[in-house]
Amino acid sequence: MFNAKEDLLTPDNSAIILIDHQPQMLFGTQSGDRQTIINNTVGLAKAAKVFNAPIVLTTVAAETFSGPIHPHIQEVFPEYKPIDRTSMNSWEDENFVAAVKQTGRKKLIMAALWTEVCLAFPTISAIKDGYEVYIVTDASGGTTTEAHDMAVQRMIQAGAIPVTWLSVMLEYQRDWARQATYDAVMDVTVANTGAYGAGVFYAHTMFGGHEG
Repeated sequence: MFNAKEDLLTPDNSAIILIDHQPQMLFGTQSGDRQTIINNTVGLAKAAKVFNAPIVLTTVAAETFSGPIHPHIQEVFPEYKPIDRTSMNSWEDENFVAAVKQTGRKKLIMAALWTEVCLAFPTISAIKDGYEVYIVTDASGGTTTEAHDMAVQRMIQAGAIPVTWLSVMLEYQRDWARQATYDAVMDVTVANTGAYGAGVFYAHTMFGGHEG
């Protein structure tokens, strides 16, 4: 029997993990528009904050090679210091795994640069360790379109579930009558969903349109 609290993503049963959204990694990303990928990742980070879902941020060689996490992501969590690693597979870093375990969640929503390395490796590793992993394909990017697509296929074959950043936020909200988060979700929608966000702004300002 369907149980929304168990079968769907909620802020109480999942954690959001952002891996290696850094300048050097972005330079090599060619599978999609890089500004769109960052926009989507920022939207996902904002969703975590709106719903108070656990967040784990991690970087690789931030001070020696790849640079800091993208500033628009850091702005969402200004006091959070990302976990820096040397390993390409974040699941091989004990500090990262400890942070994931500390969330207490078995559903992990993960996005990364690059898809074929920094997303695929920990996704497969986490699944082997008994986690349910949701890969945010539009907040991730690979070195080529083929690299991204083949990595997504590989992860799906391993048991990962593909999602998009907006689907995660709306799965968290699910009911427009939930007023506690309604306004904040609309703010993220206006800021990060492009033309649809412009439409929401228009509806709200011109004739008081309201989803709830």
